[in-house]
Amino acid sequence: MPSQTRFALLVAVAAGTLISAPVAWAQDAFPNKPIRLVIGFPPGGAADTIARIYGEGLAKELKQPVIVDNRPGAGTTIAADYVAKSPADGYTLYIGGASLMGGDNALYKNLRYTPADFTPVTQLTTAPLLLVAGKNSGIKSTGELLQKARQSPGALNYSSSGNGVVTHLAAVHFARLANVSMTHVPYKGGAQSGQAVAAGDAQLSFATPASVQPLIDAGKLLPIAVTSARRSAVMPNYPTIAESGVPGYELNNWYGLFVAKGTPPALVQQLFAASARVLREPSIQKQLAGRGEEAAPSVSPDAFKTFAAREGKLDVELIAQSGAKID
Repeated sequence: MPSQTRFALLVAVAAGTLISAPVAWAQDAFPNKPIRLVIGFPPGGAADTIARIYGEGLAKELKQPVIVDNRPGAGTTIAADYVAKSPADGYTLYIGGASLMGGDNALYKNLRYTPADFTPVTQLTTAPLLLVAGKNSGIKSTGELLQKARQSPGALNYSSSGNGVVTHLAAVHFARLANVSMTHVPYKGGAQSGQAVAAGDAQLSFATPASVQPLIDAGKLLPIAVTSARRSAVMPNYPTIAESGVPGYELNNWYGLFVAKGTPPALVQQLFAASARVLREPSIQKQLAGRGEEAAPSVSPDAFKTFAAREGKLDVELIAQSGAKID
């Protein structure tokens, strides 16, 4: 082969290498395909609302579609198990709460995952639950609820979004501190639980604000009080349960972002940073506040891991108090 021809060939090969290298790198960059955001509740409840608000912001931030994947059933354990068994590549995300960090294993005997199967990324939101009553329940305050519950032990039905989840445990905590007895009626999600109270199938519920706000706006549910120790910044007009007749009562609900164990730390950090930017957006904060939720990003994945573990321990304690067990 003539030297000029050989030189031209070497230049062409080198140029091709220089051109193709960035293309190969771009193909491997995260993310380069849609991301799945899994929740363990049906559409319409708080987790679903938060997932859609956050997911829309995350899609803009990462420039990839974020698909909200509702997998309700068995108190969120179907969805959690799916994520635990998913590839640890950052493309399958889970929105969960304290139950994932211990409560699920305290409730269910034969789960195929533990908290160790997940890597915490960041807290997303925090909010008190909202004690609501049916329009025709005759309950317009915490005091009236206590009076009715003491007059007829067990006669009042309260709905929840499932056995052992926070909306159930909030009522267990209330009944224990107030020394009253009420009957639990579990549903598959927050929207269904709120609708049961609106229809009169249950008289009250300790609900996530996002799941019942549309029914409150429609005049079908009466908001009574919040479960936080102090009045909520996003719902300042509602009194606390503690100030309304049950001293010492406090319980907050939160949602966080998790991925499967083994997800590379660089991807965890990338998802953490992207989530922090999403939650700093005024438009995202406004949408969350409109559903009674506060944006609450963690300062680091490690800080969230510590927080989630502590909350999981409390969840296990409340489940033990409730006596709830699911085979």
